[in-house]
Amino acid sequence: MITFAVWLLSALLALVRPQVPPYDHIFVIVEENEGFGSIIGSDAAPNINAWARTFGLASHYDAVAHPSEPNYIALVGGDTFGIRDDGSFRLHTIDAPNLTTQLDAAHKTWKGYYQGIPQAGSLALFSGFYASKHSGFLNFANVQNDPQRAWHLVGFDRLASDAAHDALPNFALIVPDVCDDMHGASGPGTPQDCSIMRPERLVRRGDAAARAIVDMLMKSAAWRGAANVAIVITFDESDGPSFSGGGRVPTIVMTNHGPRHLIDATPYTHYSLLRTIEDAFGVGHIGHAAEATSMARLFGTKP
Repeated sequence: MITFAVWLLSALLALVRPQVPPYDHIFVIVEENEGFGSIIGSDAAPNINAWARTFGLASHYDAVAHPSEPNYIALVGGDTFGIRDDGSFRLHTIDAPNLTTQLDAAHKTWKGYYQGIPQAGSLALFSGFYASKHSGFLNFANVQNDPQRAWHLVGFDRLASDAAHDALPNFALIVPDVCDDMHGASGPGTPQDCSIMRPERLVRRGDAAARAIVDMLMKSAAWRGAANVAIVITFDESDGPSFSGGGRVPTIVMTNHGPRHLIDATPYTHYSLLRTIEDAFGVGHIGHAAEATSMARLFGTKP
């Protein structure tokens, strides 16, 4: 009887638990090094705050680690694989399934759009204000060895072209350079609004850059069509140390046919976002995504 009762309760919960509907496109924009309280409510980020009010805000979303790179890896790999650094001297090589292998197996298309990447498919660690540590995809052996790498890893010029010509992939990871993602830089040649010593101006610049990307995507045929499309803005980690994980970060989910004016206080992490992407594309779960809480409320669609 106990076993049957547990089974019955699980079945009933499954019936009432929100499910993620199928999505044709999900675009994830990753910003850098800002905590929830540094962005939400800040006058320096008017666009992100407007989207948080208009669409869906995950108000208790945590990154999984410090520093940056483990979070990017977790977001597409379901685990940090023990990596605790930013790969400043070499690329990490992880031979494990990840979101790209799942999407390939399901015949879904994917791309990483990286502002400032020196050339399509580049394995360079740094170039100007571009940094490979913010890639995520590049840490995996199947991507490093991909004969189509130059098609999968491209710059923002290709993002503009793909958006304008109805050629956007099913999934895209969109990462601005360190001046436009709020990370910031220092040293000769660094613009004042990119300086790590001017955090408010840096946030304002990043917010404006996010607006340009979102406007581009919302003008696309994909967004204006009948199929489900989501644009997610999240941050790799918070702006300060935390006792566990990578700290609380802002995460906004914008859908073309889904919730409006929704604040979801459910505890989520980068693994939750990965699980939700997997559910939306029907590709199963890898790593910690299998046990993570789905963000179905934020991705739900109107009947």
